[in-house]
Formats: sequence, C-alpha cells, structure tokens
Amino acid sequence: MSDTSEIYISQSNNTVAKLPLVAAVVALAGLADAIYLTIKHYTGEAVPCSIVEGCEQVLTSSYAEIGGVPLAIFGAAAYFAAFSLAILAAFGNRLMWSLFGVQVTLMLIFTAWLVYLQAFVIEAFCQFCLLSAFVTTVLFIIFLTSRFSRHRSNQIK
Repeated sequence: MSDTSEIYISQSNNTVAKLPLVAAVVALAGLADAIYLTIKHYTGEAVPCSIVEGCEQVLTSSYAEIGGVPLAIFGAAAYFAAFSLAILAAFGNRLMWSLFGVQVTLMLIFTAWLVYLQAFVIEAFCQFCLLSAFVTTVLFIIFLTSRFSRHRSNQIK
C-alpha cells in the first residue's frame, strides 16, 4: 500500500487513515464547544463574550432553541456523530467516510443558515457559535480534500 492511500482511507487493518483521524480530533473540538454551550444554557450562566459582542443576544434569541431544546444539544449530537464516523473511517471503513461526508455537508448547510441569522436577522454574533461554524467548515474541507486528492491520485495510477 502506498503512503498516499493511507492519507484517505486505509485498506489495511494495521494502519490508520490520517485525514479521518484529523477529522475526529477536529470534531472533538466542536463537541467540546457544543457541550460548553449546553451546560451554560441549562445552568443559566452568562456566556463570556470576549472577542465579539452579542453572545447573549444570539444565545437567548428565538432561534437558539427548537421546541425548547437548545441548538447546542443538536450540535453536540452532530459533532459526536461526525467524530464516530471519522473514527470508524480512520480504521478502514469506507462507507463511514462517505456517511461522514453527508453528515458534514448537512452540518455546513445548517451552519450557513445560522451564520446568516446571526448576521442579518439577529444582527449580533456569538464567538462560540462562530467557533462551531469554523469547526464545521474545517471538517467539510477535510472531507473535500480526501475526495479531490483521491481522485487525483487515481488518475495518476
């Protein structure tokens, strides 16, 4: 097996694919962010907003919950699913990497909607929400990188 094929999805049980492993670590950052916001929501504590102003305005808006459930819980579930799929893919399960791609694409679409709401409807930003948007974008870029790099390396062979 060449080193380039290990970057994408490993076919050997003895190696770990690098991009899915990186994606798993990045997903953990998103999971930590979402859990933090969930805890702050349920404890009623204010979220410190040191980089941008508007965290409380965003987090207490009508868009911050669906059916009384904070969006951060949905984010935590999404990041946990992304982490799980990436770990399975890192150990060679190609189907899980494809499902990871679907997962992060859906996450990116929803993230774009949430950033739009912050910018044009709420007119305030939450740094923790923006961190989540950044993490989701990075996960999507990792997935795209694996797809385009694999396509290019297959053409060379």
